[in-house]
This record gives sequence, structure tokens and C-alpha cells, in this order.
Amino acid sequence: MAELLEGKTVVVSGVGNGLGREIALAASRDGANVVLGARTESNLKSVAEEVDPTGQRVAYAVTDILDKDACAELVRTAADRFGGVDALVNVAAKEDVFGGLEGADLDAWKAMLDANVIGTLTLTQAALPELKKRGGSVVLIGSQAMFHPQLPQSAYATSKGALHAAMWSLAKELGPHKIRVNTVVPTWMWGPPIELYVALSAKERGVPEETVIGEITKNMPLGEMPADDDVANSVVFFASDRARMLTGQTLFVNAGEYFR
Repeated sequence: MAELLEGKTVVVSGVGNGLGREIALAASRDGANVVLGARTESNLKSVAEEVDPTGQRVAYAVTDILDKDACAELVRTAADRFGGVDALVNVAAKEDVFGGLEGADLDAWKAMLDANVIGTLTLTQAALPELKKRGGSVVLIGSQAMFHPQLPQSAYATSKGALHAAMWSLAKELGPHKIRVNTVVPTWMWGPPIELYVALSAKERGVPEETVIGEITKNMPLGEMPADDDVANSVVFFASDRARMLTGQTLFVNAGEYFR
């Protein structure tokens, strides 16, 4: 039986120690050649070694998604090494602006919108010439904060909401080229950032980590927080031909916490 992404080349941005890494590993596991992009070369080298120690099915390029030339170089790396691009997964994002609108530094909001919206679209634009050659998939990573705010992250929710709105226009524009555009929307994901949050919160409050985790999962009917690799598996599905008739769609990976 053929692997889900056998013969495909998948480009993943924002590869660090969290979701981007898990998506790269999942895509490789399911047969893809994987091309990694991130700003930190040490992260790229580390994940590339995990994906394929031989280097035969992995490549990378240092990439700031706000740099048009760097985005073009990432796509060129994929085309030169593996003959084209079949899927682009946009993981790279800025997440470090907290709080609401009142008293907010709107320059910080602008920086987040630039990274999460314009940066994502810059890389997507760079990938279009290759994607148009044989069709393919663009996968965006949203956030449940777009629909159901939990932490005070108004700027982040706004940026992801704008990207989600762009998805529908992109799906219509790119559909005639057999390019599909879909969004995976995680809730809390058990991975390095949330592990750190749980540990710090438990220490600050003087409660066991299990208490904090229980508070996070109390409204999840499945009773368990999704992990990074659960989200990665949904991304792989959208990147594959199994989803060839799906575009403009939103898939929540949230253990049933929120329905829409």
C-alpha cells in the first residue's frame, strides 16, 4: 500500500522544536521529501537530522518569511533538490504579543500582523509558480483563539483571523490551478510551549501540573489535550491526495472542546 505522501515534496516553514518539527517528521514518515524553512539554522540542522540522517529526502534553507528573496530561495531549494513542490505548510508565526486592545502597543500588533499574515502570504506567493505546475496543497495553521478566545491574545487572534479570511479568497483564486488551500485549527497543543506553560503555571500557583492540565482539558469531551503530532497528522491529510476535493475548509483539532 502506497504511503500517503509517497513521491510528494512538502515545504514546511517555522521549523523549530514544536509543531513545525512534528509536521516535518510526519510528512517524512508518510513518504514525502521534506524541505525545511526557519530563521535559526541550528534548528534546521537538528530537525533535518531527525527527518533523514542520510540527507537524501530532506533539505533546508534559512528563511525569514518576511524576506521575499529568502522565501524564493526556500522554494528554489525544493525545486532544485526534488523537482518541484506539491505542498506548502505555513507554520511560521509570531506569538509573543499578549493582552487586549486597551493600552496596547499597536506597533507590536503591526509586527504580528506583518509576520502572521503578510509573511505567510509572501511565502505562499513564492511557492505558486511551482505549485501551478502540477497542482497541490497550501495548508495554513490557524488558532482556536480566532473563534473562542481563552488567553488574552487579541493581536494573535486578529492576525490568525485575517489569515483565515484570506483562505477563502485564495481557495477561489487558486482552485483553477488545482491548488487547494485549507486551514488546520488547533486548540491547546501538548508540546514544548504548553509543557513550559503548564510547568510555570503550576509552580507559580503551588499546585500539581495535573491540576493545570485538568483545567485546560475540562471542556474537551475526549478528555485529553491534543498533541503536536495530532495536529501534524491532520496537516498531512490536507497535504495529501486523500483531500484532493477539499479546499477552503477548516479542520478543528481540539478534542471536541469547541464546535462550529
